[in-house]
Amino acid sequence: MTPPTRLIRVPALSDVAEYAYAATVEPPARLVYTAGACPLDAEGRTVAPGDPVDQARQVMANLETALTAAGARLTDVVKTTVYVASSRQADLVAVWEVVRDAFGDHEPPSTLLGVAVLGYSDQLVEVEAVAAVRGEG
Repeated sequence: MTPPTRLIRVPALSDVAEYAYAATVEPPARLVYTAGACPLDAEGRTVAPGDPVDQARQVMANLETALTAAGARLTDVVKTTVYVASSRQADLVAVWEVVRDAFGDHEPPSTLLGVAVLGYSDQLVEVEAVAAVRGEG
């Protein structure tokens, strides 16, 4: 079955970005909206305080778990927003590399933001996503 999403590369825009600039969702598709995935372990503790890269790994594992529970996969994601509690561009880039690698060849549009603070103690990374899947769920 053909996926309900199409990632759109835009030749008129820079190819420096490691993601598509747009995505479309063709009906019929069921949309899945995730809450921001956080770097929490199963007991609710923030993992890897002070280490945005290790936190990003936990975040992506948690995002994948949430998507699976909703009947979706990372390859169904049509948009992400990545939050990094840092004013250092190097931290944003390091987190982005983890997020990008988790998606493999699937490069959905994304927004990467440096923010002042996130919701949990010692939290440095959060990723939210929108996915589209065919069929009932």
